[in-house]
Amino acid sequence: MPGRDRNAEGRAESQRPRDRTGRPLPYDTTATALAEEASYDTVDGALAAGVARWDEERYFEAHECLEDVWHHAAPEDREFWKGVIQIAVGCVHHQRGNPAGAVTLLERAAARLEGYPDVHHGVDVEELVVFARGAVAAIRDAGFCVEVGYPEFPRMDDGPWVHAPDAPPTPLTREPPWLAAARRDPDPDQ
Repeated sequence: MPGRDRNAEGRAESQRPRDRTGRPLPYDTTATALAEEASYDTVDGALAAGVARWDEERYFEAHECLEDVWHHAAPEDREFWKGVIQIAVGCVHHQRGNPAGAVTLLERAAARLEGYPDVHHGVDVEELVVFARGAVAAIRDAGFCVEVGYPEFPRMDDGPWVHAPDAPPTPLTREPPWLAAARRDPDPDQ
């Protein structure tokens, strides 16, 4: 499509500024707090950046960072990180005044996270589930976006971490490792 924004690799990617909740803004916008891209080159850096933005209630930016964690997580932990990201996205919907979107994402996140132990990878999973369920109940009871009391990122046991705490840093790759592997070794049954 002519005139479409593209990244350095030529892939379609919007270059429009976004507000802190991820809403696209006109190209020349400067009068509002804009979403900022985080700079990191390891999975641990992505996690640290995501947690820092989460604690600042910058959930759109947090979810962007945490997606890099999800993409590079071990296969058995991808659903866990997906649930954590869904909490952030549920908060984004709440911040945008979209109660239906908030309820949907928070319910999905709680259901996904309930299959994990109360503490997983240094994250208090139980606290995330309690927050999600409580926020859903509050939004449903009020019928609109009420104050839900966003939590700080629930760290436990010197967490959070993606891989073992004593593992060397994992560099980020442009393409998630699981997708690169699927391209190299396509499923013969398909």
